[in-house]
Amino acid sequence: MRETLYGKRRRPAELFLLAAVYGAASVSVMLFLVILGYVFARGAHTVDRSFLTSVTSTLRQTMGIAGNLVNTLYMVVMTLLIAVPVGVGAAIYMSEYTKPGKLVDLIEFTTEILSGLPPILYGLFGMVFFGEVLHLDYSLLRGAMTLSLMVLPLVLRNTREALRTVPESYRSGAIGMGASRWYMIRTVLLPSAMPGILTGTILSAGRIVGESAALLFTAGSGRLLPEAGKGLADSLQKLGGKALESGGTLAIELYLQMRNGRYDIAFGIGCVLIAIVLCLNLLMKMAVHSREQ
Repeated sequence: MRETLYGKRRRPAELFLLAAVYGAASVSVMLFLVILGYVFARGAHTVDRSFLTSVTSTLRQTMGIAGNLVNTLYMVVMTLLIAVPVGVGAAIYMSEYTKPGKLVDLIEFTTEILSGLPPILYGLFGMVFFGEVLHLDYSLLRGAMTLSLMVLPLVLRNTREALRTVPESYRSGAIGMGASRWYMIRTVLLPSAMPGILTGTILSAGRIVGESAALLFTAGSGRLLPEAGKGLADSLQKLGGKALESGGTLAIELYLQMRNGRYDIAFGIGCVLIAIVLCLNLLMKMAVHSREQ
C-alpha cells in the first residue's frame, strides 16, 4: 500500500515536535483566556451605561469615561489620516517606482529602526519637536502627530507585503493594454492589495488605542467632552477645535486610575479597551473576507 502524507508512520522526533507545537498553541490560548477572564472578573461590574456615557466630575460625584472614549476616537482618526496616506504612498514608491538599491535599502533599514524604538522615545521627541520647536501645546493633534510617526512603519511594511502578493501578470497585463503606470496602480494594484492594506490600518488602530507612553508627554489627560454648538456650522467648528485641546485617551485614564489606587475603575477601562481591540480584529477579518470574495 502506498504511503500518503497523512497515513505515513511518524517518527518519535516528529511526534515530539508536533506535541511541542500543539502545546505552545494551547499555552497561548490559555494565557489569553486567563488574562481576559481576570480583567473582566475585576472590572465588568464597573462598566454600565453611566460609566460609558458620563464624564468624571468631583462636583457631580460622577465617574465616567465618555470624554476619554471621544478622545480615543479623535486620536485614532487623526493618526490614521496622517500615517496611512504617507505609509501607502511610500510603499507604492518603493515597490513600483524604484529599483532595488541603496535608496530602498536605506528606507527599509530606517523603517526597521523606527519600528523598534520604545514608545517613550516617540513621546520625548514629540514633546521636544512638536512642543518646543513648533510651539504646539498639549493637544490631541500633537499626540496624533507623534503616534503617526510610531505607526508609520507598520502601515508601510504591511502595504509593501500586500503589494508583493499581487501577481506580476496583473501589472504586465494592464501595461500591455496601454494603461499608464499610475492608472494601473490605482485601478488594478491597490484594489488587489486592499486586504493587506486594511490589515495594516486596523492593526495600527489597535496599537493607537492601547498606547499611553507616547501620549503622556504630548496629548495630556483632559476628560471633557466637546461642547455642543448652536448650529451645525458651530458644532463642526467646536469639534474641529477639540483637536487643539488637551485630551486623555482610555489608556492614559487607565494609567491615572491605577496610579491613584482606583483599581476597579482601571479594570473597568481595561474591559472597554479589550472590547475595542476585539471589535477591531473582528472588523479586520470581516473587511479582509469581504475584499477576497
